Amino acid sequence: AAEIKDAVLRMPDTMRRLAWVQVCTWFGLFCMWLYFPVAVAHNVFGAPDESSPLYQSGVEWGGICFATYSAVCFVFSFALPGLAAALGRRTTHSLCLLCGAAGLLSVAVIHDKYLLLLSMTGVGIAWASILSMPYAILAGALPPARTGVYMGIFNFFIVIPEILASLGFGWVMAHLLGNNRLAAVVAGGLFLALAALLMQRVRDPLATRPAVATAVAA
Repeated sequence: AAEIKDAVLRMPDTMRRLAWVQVCTWFGLFCMWLYFPVAVAHNVFGAPDESSPLYQSGVEWGGICFATYSAVCFVFSFALPGLAAALGRRTTHSLCLLCGAAGLLSVAVIHDKYLLLLSMTGVGIAWASILSMPYAILAGALPPARTGVYMGIFNFFIVIPEILASLGFGWVMAHLLGNNRLAAVVAGGLFLALAALLMQRVRDPLATRPAVATAVAA
């Protein structure tokens, strides 16, 4: 416990900034996972209530949408290294998060179930980057002796948003969003957009090394 406390207090700057990106990212994802299928049932399929056959069809289509973004994630993962090499890891992750944000925000204006698959393409692009890019950036910023400890602590910034969303988002839904599931999905898109903006504050150690080397040589 003392080692973890000390590690948190001495957290590298890159990790500290990435933590905020992760918190916003996972808040956005949990909004999608919790409310997207029901939002589809009510706002795309037009289900009046849970007893309607349209409700079940909408929820099932929500599952197909989730399968779609998983498939896109798999395919896009092969392109991600080349994109990161060309644009830099920080910019790549920001752009991918913006694709996810656009995908979730677009749900607010979509009324065709097949167009939702296009929205999920954006989410799949974001998901591919979320699963890899933050960890790739983080690994180069950690002291080797504490890499394991810091990687474990980094996962706190996935668990904490999950706990907060589970315990507190029900109140937000009831008192601020009027139990509107579509509004919750849109909120998820806004969280991903905020994560993309915060990503621009992160210093990628790999990107700074050439500049350091040039300065030393000069």
